[in-house]
Amino acid sequence: MRIQVAKDHEQMSRRAAARIAAAIRRQPGLLLGVVTGASPTRTYERLAERRVAEPSLFRRLRVVKLDEWLGLPPRHPASCESYLRLKVLGPLGIPRSRYQGFDPRPKDAGEDCARIARWLGRNGPIDLCVLGLGRNGHLLMNEPAAALTPGPHVARLAASTRRHSMLEGLKTLPRHGLTLGMADILQSRTILLLVSGRQKAAPLRRMLSGRVTTRCPASLLWLHPDVTVYCDRAAGRALAGRMR
Repeated sequence: MRIQVAKDHEQMSRRAAARIAAAIRRQPGLLLGVVTGASPTRTYERLAERRVAEPSLFRRLRVVKLDEWLGLPPRHPASCESYLRLKVLGPLGIPRSRYQGFDPRPKDAGEDCARIARWLGRNGPIDLCVLGLGRNGHLLMNEPAAALTPGPHVARLAASTRRHSMLEGLKTLPRHGLTLGMADILQSRTILLLVSGRQKAAPLRRMLSGRVTTRCPASLLWLHPDVTVYCDRAAGRALAGRMR
């Protein structure tokens, strides 16, 4: 696991975007797994800026949405679908034919998870997986528990997850989400973990403590051979001794 501590969120985002762009240049048709939230937003904006200078950069890129709040209409501004259309799919010019993801409001949530599992079986694994770190140590919507689910599944959301900034202002908060499982994450060829803000310092320290446990799902990233953590100084100020 490699750790890069940037001076601020902007530098972190610039480094992460450069890494993603370089990977796409090497493999134009790669499958990019994308997460939502505050930490990766500026990285996606940086990628969109590169499209101006390199119009062909994203013409073969494939994108998969990694998780979704269950029950929100697809066009609801709090949905992961809306976020990705606004921050990734539209700015990068990704058509529906090169995008896949959970249905925010499926008729059968279990079948939708099975559909994603089948799609990954045909089109995966994910070549480059962009992740964020939850305040409780979760990855995507894989919450701390005695045991974790390997494949796509319906996840019961922790109280801290239901306080996510994307859900602010909702009268009724989702209780469940649709998410890829830990095996799907660990089968990715390369993983980038983006961690920003002082509120993420404690979970980042816990993740890097050296103890691999399902009570901190992010700690399972130690089992993967190609993980880079990009964090800003606010999140990583206590990690100077681990940088390399």
